[in-house]
Amino acid sequence: MNPLSMKKADHKSKALSSNAFPVVGIGASAGGLDAFKKLLKAIPENSGMAYVLVQHLDPHHESLLPELLQKVTSVPVVEISDDIKVEPDHIYIIPSNKILLANDGVLQLSPRPAKKNERYLPIDLFFKSLAEIHQDQAIGVVLSGAASDGTQGLKAIKDSGGVTFAQDEASAAYESMPHSAVMAGVVDYILPPEKIPQKIMEI
Repeated sequence: MNPLSMKKADHKSKALSSNAFPVVGIGASAGGLDAFKKLLKAIPENSGMAYVLVQHLDPHHESLLPELLQKVTSVPVVEISDDIKVEPDHIYIIPSNKILLANDGVLQLSPRPAKKNERYLPIDLFFKSLAEIHQDQAIGVVLSGAASDGTQGLKAIKDSGGVTFAQDEASAAYESMPHSAVMAGVVDYILPPEKIPQKIMEI
C-alpha cells in the first residue's frame, strides 16, 4: 500500500462514528424555513435520533433559525459551536458564514470559502461527510430550494447504505433542489415535510 493510501485508510478508520443512533441531515435553501417548521413539528420528543439542519444563509447576517424553530418543537434546538458532540433527541443548526462536517460523533465548523467564483454547496459537503462517518446510520433529507445542492450528498448517503428523502414538489416553495435529487435517482422516499419524521421512525 502506498503512503497516500495508508494515510487515507488511517483517516477513515479514525473518522468512523461509534454512535449507535441515526443522524438525520436536513438541507434546504430558498423557501426552507416553512419546510423546516413543518418537519420539526412532526419530530417525536423521544425519537432517539439527532437532526442537523443545513441551510443556505446570508453570510453577513446572524441566523435567527434557532429561536424561530424552537417555537415549533419541544426537542432542544442548538446552534452548532465547533466540535459540539452529537446527542440523540437534539436538533442542531449550522450558523451563518460556516461550512459543516461530521467527524466521529462531533460536528466541526470551518469558515465559508471566500472565493466568489466557487460554488457554495454546504448541504452536499455535510451530507458527504455524514455518509462517510455514519455509514448506514446516515439519513439525508432535501427540502425546498433553488439549484441542485444536496443531490450529490444524497447519492453519497445512499451509496453508504443510508436512507434518503426529498420533499414532494407540490409542497415545496422552490422545487429545484428536491427535483434535482429525484431526477438523479438518489431518493428513496418523496413526501411532504410533515410526513418525513414518521416515515423515518418506521424505517
